[in-house]
Amino acid sequence: MNRLAAFCLALVVALGVAMSAGRPPSPRPATAPPEVFSAGRALTDVAVIAREPHPLGSAANARARDYILSRMTALGLSPEVQADLSLRRITRIQQPVFLGGRVENIIGVLEGRDRSAPALAIMAHYDSVPGSPGAADDAAGVAAALEVARILKARGKPARDVIFLVTDGEEAGLLGAESFFARHPLAGRVGFLVNMEARGGGGLVQMFQTGARNQGTIDLLRAQASQPSSSSLSVLLYSAMPNDTDFTVSRAARVDGLNFAFIGRQFDYHAATSTPANLDRGSLQHMGDQVTAVALALSQSPTLPARGPDQVFSHVFGDLLVAYPAYIGWALLAACAGLLALAVRNARRAGALDAPGVVRGVGAAVYLLLLTSALLHLARRIATEGAGFLEQRALLARVTAWEVALLLIGLGVLVLAPRFAGRGRSRLQAGAIGLAAGAAALAFGWDLAAVALGVAAGVAGFMTFGPPVRVAPAWTGVLLTALATGLVLQVLAPAAAFLVAWPLLAACVLAALTTLGASSSTWRLPVAGLLIATPVTAWLLGYAHGVFLGLDLPALLALFAWLSALCLWPLAHGADAPSSSWESRAGLAAAGAVAAGLALAVFLRLTPAWSERHPEATIVQHLQDDRTGEALLISTEPRLSKWSRAVLSRDGGRPSKDQDELVARAGFWAAASRPAPLKGAETEVTALDGERQRLVIRAPEGAAGLSLDLRSNTLATAVTVNGRPAALLSAPGVWNRIRIQAPPPELVIEFTPAGPGALEVRSLTRLAGWPGALAALPARGPREMAFGDSDTALVRAAATYRW
Repeated sequence: MNRLAAFCLALVVALGVAMSAGRPPSPRPATAPPEVFSAGRALTDVAVIAREPHPLGSAANARARDYILSRMTALGLSPEVQADLSLRRITRIQQPVFLGGRVENIIGVLEGRDRSAPALAIMAHYDSVPGSPGAADDAAGVAAALEVARILKARGKPARDVIFLVTDGEEAGLLGAESFFARHPLAGRVGFLVNMEARGGGGLVQMFQTGARNQGTIDLLRAQASQPSSSSLSVLLYSAMPNDTDFTVSRAARVDGLNFAFIGRQFDYHAATSTPANLDRGSLQHMGDQVTAVALALSQSPTLPARGPDQVFSHVFGDLLVAYPAYIGWALLAACAGLLALAVRNARRAGALDAPGVVRGVGAAVYLLLLTSALLHLARRIATEGAGFLEQRALLARVTAWEVALLLIGLGVLVLAPRFAGRGRSRLQAGAIGLAAGAAALAFGWDLAAVALGVAAGVAGFMTFGPPVRVAPAWTGVLLTALATGLVLQVLAPAAAFLVAWPLLAACVLAALTTLGASSSTWRLPVAGLLIATPVTAWLLGYAHGVFLGLDLPALLALFAWLSALCLWPLAHGADAPSSSWESRAGLAAAGAVAAGLALAVFLRLTPAWSERHPEATIVQHLQDDRTGEALLISTEPRLSKWSRAVLSRDGGRPSKDQDELVARAGFWAAASRPAPLKGAETEVTALDGERQRLVIRAPEGAAGLSLDLRSNTLATAVTVNGRPAALLSAPGVWNRIRIQAPPPELVIEFTPAGPGALEVRSLTRLAGWPGALAALPARGPREMAFGDSDTALVRAAATYRW
């Protein structure tokens, strides 16, 4: 079998396996047996809860609350509502920022035989963001919890209590979870918690977060999960990302557990298109299967998972999830080193190895990594402007085409680098491609990352690809780069080391079997390479797809091209004397793949992205200043849509960029508008006994949100918010930011200043809906949709109080 034929067949089969393994299971119908989870039954609840957008504090959210209460009552859970005013500080940033609002958690209990045993909690949230029905985020989680409750009840009385916690205000800042774990009497009884979330509308459910010291938790997941998608790498990455779910609060309360979510179809995330009709039913089924299995096991078990050292773990295929203590990673790397040493010894005896070739092999691996990064970064710059969620929506609307573009680029470089090494005399070509990738990105503005990657790739190519290198030394150099990387990861981040160690172990087995590709047998390398490289590449493609969905850094996908090369390198390695015209044209085909990927990125940028299924996000708000009466029409869209531009210009104004961090963290578009009789929040400061001061903020009727910026020029102590201690105004001269959704009629902040001083108060009141006193907004077309807080009015005010 020809090596290139084996290479192509391995890629095709691996892609098919990865696509098959990445599909959620088929949803069970509503007629499924009562003892199993049915997405068909759960969808009935999704359809009611996600009938309309229902953000915290809205009438629609109250309707969703009442429906969930009725369903829990019918299931015999005796639900209660925990009404509370929550205010929590965002601890991951230095500036004092507080999120708050009035929440109404729904709590039901399925009583167990031992009421004193630590309870199992099943958690999801029922509020949505403004403008989105939230069918996936998180009506799906609530519906799954109700279906799990039905199954557990049908199985008989559990061994321990099972608490069904449906939180409110998650989208406003994890407020319901904060209220429950800080102030509800049942919080102290929770021994293990399962949370359900979504950051999209489909795809495989991923378990991406656990409690601390997760050995027992991972043992549970291994024993119970079906088609698991989880790894210690995802847990590590999520811990470093600025993202939170309700599980963040329970984990901080030292409650062990599992956090599940699906993240495919991200166009629907927090969008008006997150409807029951657009929810992937297979994803709902997969979520239910995972949580049902865990809940059944723990609800009947006399014990909960024990804590132990964090495990290194990863899914493989099917139901297989491999886990082991971190120290086993050293044994895996030792096995890699031993197999590589054996292969090197045999290759030296065969006269197929030379030191300069090994060095060039290291350079070729570095070149592959750098060039792929540079080209993927270039594709990102070509395809769309900016790097935020709104900026990416045109790509999310055609996400499959975007992923294909990146796959073509990675595949092209994966073939080019080995062939440059094997054919030799390619230093000018290789260097030019790297420099061109960096220079081309500058057409879209200055980009230090593009320049650095392009220059580094150019230098690596020019220095590496001189004389031809035989397959054995080149492949040895590639494997040595992986071994060195694996050792570094094992020291610094053992939870991530498996991602390199596992493919490297497979590659070292292949190297030992084929004498580093120098075996005299004409069939051994193609056949062994096909058998070993195919499953490894399929596994890596699955991980690459997860990284593609989870991060806005396509350049990181170069890592998977490099890892795939560990096994595929000897099959793609160029020969100094090609044995067929097909082999001689492989380099041209690889360059064509890169060009096709970049051309597809150009196509995505230049052609319309929007359709009735994927409409364009439009955002327009009316902003009025309470002091001056000045009125503006504003939009937080990065680039104004045609509809929004027409609205902003309708009163004769010309949209231009404006800045106010109280209104938006980034700049926004603004144009002059006619004022309207709108009322914002009222504030006043009064003196109490002694030096104590009281700030009262009264939100107007119909206020959906309230943003406050407070700054005192003196130290304030003993600060309370509506009678509850709060770490506000603890540093003079620093702005304290409070963002409240569903504000109470009065927000009362009391404090004792260190002496005479002043308090600056800036407020922004968001009113629900478009005020009737303003001219109605024009109808949107079928390819346009309101997004987020669009179609609302804002009233800005400011005052300074002295004492």
